[in-house]
Amino acid sequence: MRRVEWWIAGRYLRSRRSSRFVSLITLIAIAGVTLGVTALIVVIGVMSGLQKDLREKILIANPHLRVLTYGEGLRVDDWRRVLGVVRSESAVVAAAPFVLSQGLLSAGHDYAEGVVVLGTDPDTGRAAVTGLARTFVSGDLRFRTRLADVDGGVVLGQRLASRLDVYPGSVVTVISPAGSKFNAAVGALVPRYWRFEVTGIFDTGMYEYDNTYVVMSRQVAQRYAGLDTAVTGIEVRVKDAWRASAVAAALEARLGYPYRTMDWSTQNASLFSALKLEKLAMAVILLLIVLVAAFNIVSTLTMAVSDRTKEIGILRAMGMTAGQIRRVFVAQGVVVGVIGTAVGAVSGVVLAAAVGRYHLIRLDPTVYFIDHLPVSLAPADVVTVILASLLIAGLATIYPAGQAARLAPVEAIRHE
Repeated sequence: MRRVEWWIAGRYLRSRRSSRFVSLITLIAIAGVTLGVTALIVVIGVMSGLQKDLREKILIANPHLRVLTYGEGLRVDDWRRVLGVVRSESAVVAAAPFVLSQGLLSAGHDYAEGVVVLGTDPDTGRAAVTGLARTFVSGDLRFRTRLADVDGGVVLGQRLASRLDVYPGSVVTVISPAGSKFNAAVGALVPRYWRFEVTGIFDTGMYEYDNTYVVMSRQVAQRYAGLDTAVTGIEVRVKDAWRASAVAAALEARLGYPYRTMDWSTQNASLFSALKLEKLAMAVILLLIVLVAAFNIVSTLTMAVSDRTKEIGILRAMGMTAGQIRRVFVAQGVVVGVIGTAVGAVSGVVLAAAVGRYHLIRLDPTVYFIDHLPVSLAPADVVTVILASLLIAGLATIYPAGQAARLAPVEAIRHE
């Protein structure tokens, strides 16, 4: 496109009275593109951040996959053999037995909280299966007690500890569903009460973990759950979390019946499927804003063609070809699209970064699992939005530019 065509396009973007300001209708078209691109970048960043944040928080206290059994009892008796088979898999980084149970926890109040009881080996260092050990605000996963009259040590989530007003050194009581005995005197099952010393408090940022998890050593959890020397299963960390399902299938094939595997993506498949669908739906909906802005570009150029009909006729009479006239108005649309897209991209990235860094949008963790709206912008997503916006802006110039190119010189000069 020649320099003269760009110069004419720039003149046409200004008002008729040679004002230094861009005409109002052009500003509206640019603002429409800007708003559309900004909204699209922010929403895509939020949806990507939500997926990433939830995945990371889920994997803090959850392994990449678990090896379990079918049937009643959910127990693995020959877990040492199974553990050896799991560790021999090349994709496995770490594996350890675990115990999962439930109970009622009380801290000396008149009420008890329903909790999830997790029994694990000290999960630290390179052999760690989960990232729970890195989330402690006090204490650690060694379960070292100072009191002699307790059954062992436990660590609690920060929300659970705050609600019960307990801290390291406090004693809590947990009622076990296993080990209940029939008391002939009262004619009912009497549950067993366990006394534990709180030896640590963790804060994962995941509401479900911080609000309901009670973690103790595997040996104590085996007695608590009435498993004797058995465990609930084997938890596994693999080299690539996204290949956990393939590793799970390979382990299940090697172990055979009655063993089964469950990876983190399958366990949360409905949640992540809903997030992906929501991200796609929001992107499509917000892309309509850019399409509306494209109609603004069409209307801007159409009005410019109508307003500059005589000038177009004069230009044609002076020797400009139809192709050159077409390129003048294409240049106008491109300028509007580029300016709107550039401003929208910058403002979208800045706004998304501010929302993610300063936690500007708070959420109810009891509903959304997290307490703020996270943002994660991938360069590929930003580039895709920019290219889509420029493409739409370019396509919006086709009709009005074609109308200008088809004007006959004589009829255009005589136009009133």
